[in-house]
Amino acid sequence: MSARDHCLACLNAEQPALFEAALWIAAEHDPAVQPRQLMGELENLKQQVGAGLPNFPPQELAQPLLRRLSDLHFYEDDDSPVRPQAALLHKVLQRRRGQPLSIALIALELARRLQIPLQGVSFPGYFLLRVPGADHLLDPCGGRRLYTRDCRELLLRYLGPHAQLSAEHMLGCDALSMIVRLSRNLRHLHAQAEDYLSALKDAERVLQLAPPNVNDHLARADLYHHLDCSHAERFDVQRALLLCEDPTLRLKLGDRLRQSSGQPALH
Repeated sequence: MSARDHCLACLNAEQPALFEAALWIAAEHDPAVQPRQLMGELENLKQQVGAGLPNFPPQELAQPLLRRLSDLHFYEDDDSPVRPQAALLHKVLQRRRGQPLSIALIALELARRLQIPLQGVSFPGYFLLRVPGADHLLDPCGGRRLYTRDCRELLLRYLGPHAQLSAEHMLGCDALSMIVRLSRNLRHLHAQAEDYLSALKDAERVLQLAPPNVNDHLARADLYHHLDCSHAERFDVQRALLLCEDPTLRLKLGDRLRQSSGQPALH
């Protein structure tokens, strides 16, 4: 099977193998990556983390686990601009630097192995974690507790002064949602690095896993534009136009189709 097929198999398992699925994404970009070997090597990290945890009930160990990871120098990547290595899991394990989602994926796998209840929260702009039933969220990079006021401030920082915090922002998410978010992160980082072929792999994975939407089709159309694949670009613009409900954007997409093909746009 291809790396993509392995990733999909992990997600389709009765108990989705989130961490392994993320490793297969790394293998899709770097054939030298051996996901099953890295799964075994993570046992060493589990031993290091577990040895430093206090003797608390499992439901009280999520924050100590995240603090222990910080003690072991797992930090948020502060490179500017952020590079794809901040989201490719084998690089994050090697460098101990990554985006919050990548650090969270490692924490979630360690929590699973240590039987510590922990789940991901796909917060806008910054991935968070939570213990089911807790009245706060956790920053995967260091373990800081975030209450409602902290979450509102975080939302304003990433989405601007008019953003409104809602209950949906605080909900736990499943393995598929996290892999889609990881793929979108990589699509953006690879495109930013002008590695359009790698970004295209991520864009295709997003469209394979997530319900189709305008933004994902336009993101792939832009990549095809950079790669001079005009027919494929038009296909994605057409798909975006069919899905679009914004009249202003529909006009822009129609103009883009006419300019790229000389053919009448879909309406």
